[in-house]
Amino acid sequence: MRPFAYERAADVRSAVAACAAGMADGAGAVYLGGGTNLVDLMRLGVVSPGVLVDVTRLPFDGVEETAGGGLLIGAAMRNSDLAAHPLVRRRYPMLTQAVVAGASGQVRNMATVGGNLLQRTRCSYFQDVTKPCNKRAPGSGCPARNGDHRNLAVIGQSESCVATHPSDMAVPLAALGAIVHIEGPGGSRKVPMPGLHRLPGDTPERDTVLEPGDLITAVELPPLPFAVRSRYRKVRDRASFAFAVVSVAAALDVEDGMVRDCRIALGGVAHVPWRAERAESALRGSPATEAAFAQAADEELAQATPLPHNAFKVPLARNVVVRTLLDLVEAS
Repeated sequence: MRPFAYERAADVRSAVAACAAGMADGAGAVYLGGGTNLVDLMRLGVVSPGVLVDVTRLPFDGVEETAGGGLLIGAAMRNSDLAAHPLVRRRYPMLTQAVVAGASGQVRNMATVGGNLLQRTRCSYFQDVTKPCNKRAPGSGCPARNGDHRNLAVIGQSESCVATHPSDMAVPLAALGAIVHIEGPGGSRKVPMPGLHRLPGDTPERDTVLEPGDLITAVELPPLPFAVRSRYRKVRDRASFAFAVVSVAAALDVEDGMVRDCRIALGGVAHVPWRAERAESALRGSPATEAAFAQAADEELAQATPLPHNAFKVPLARNVVVRTLLDLVEAS
């Protein structure tokens, strides 16, 4: 591991300034939250920052209510605290379920909300510095396309990259239309989800729209009354501490047997947490039946372009979407 300097930020502006200074002198600077992904990547040699700016002591570790019934979640809040928060459990159960489905209790006790959104892909080629990888070394190639791609993307991928985004938490946040609050060298701004994460295109080295020195300070959940009837379902290769093969976050508003509104997002299938907008549009005003759910899922997944060894994800995603929506109907 390359030697690095360590700084603990006292406030947001000093954190942004320290990160900017580290980048300006060529050392390379990154923010340190829980470190559950960053430290692993440093040990592997995938990233080698010269400066770590510790932001864990900044006052962004709580949950506040917003006008209309939404929530503002601090980016430094630990995942385990988020999952246990009574307002999150009551108003957005799929978010609690997604957080609990991720990693292990020990990791959730360390990991932060902001860091969870920014974790890097677990593609084996990205993590192995002896292999080419366009995300790690732009222009070197994507061996996953003709190699081990069983658990990689089937939607939105490119010739340059077929990696998937690993976060469970990001999937319900995309479904809910969460708003990410950012402080950076250029000031404050907000970025909606979807919108924070990027499809790979020809520049897969850029996972998000964040600019150098940008710091996530909070995630805002807009009011969505029918999110009290929501669910997160994750299919994985083992029962714990495994990333999603396919996951679904869904909320459903049904009245008199008809779908008034819905929110659906998929995980484990794309370079981003994938908002299933085609499926949502197909379902609004449709009967809340298995046939309608299947048709909506088919419309969403018609854009999938799987590789030979991950084509199974397409029918798997279809079945998980249908089963999750049926469970919500039965529970209503």
